[in-house]
Amino acid sequence: MKPWLLIAAINGFLAVAGGAFGAHGLQNRLDAHALEMFETGARYHMYHALAIGLAAFGMRGAATTPAQGAAVLFLIGIVLFSGSLYGLALTNMRALALITPVGGLAFLAGWISLAWAATRLS
Repeated sequence: MKPWLLIAAINGFLAVAGGAFGAHGLQNRLDAHALEMFETGARYHMYHALAIGLAAFGMRGAATTPAQGAAVLFLIGIVLFSGSLYGLALTNMRALALITPVGGLAFLAGWISLAWAATRLS
């Protein structure tokens, strides 16, 4: 549980820092669409940083394995979904848009795994 709470906290920090950077540091450097993509990345980054923390609290007993799986999937989703949106907004490399849906699928799989963990808690 402890390593995942640390990972959640680090990602929460990064999401806030990224959101602030997007809102203040990039405001006059990116067009409205790119800023919106960056903000979406930061928002989903924060949602899933919190989800990792939630999964960490479910890591006990029979729920440990699916809760750990959820945390891993949420982290993969952050890297792929939020990371690709950050990169796309900053570089306009269209190929990164192909990665974004894979990250979204990781998020969805993480929520399913967390639901499975919830059914295993006593």
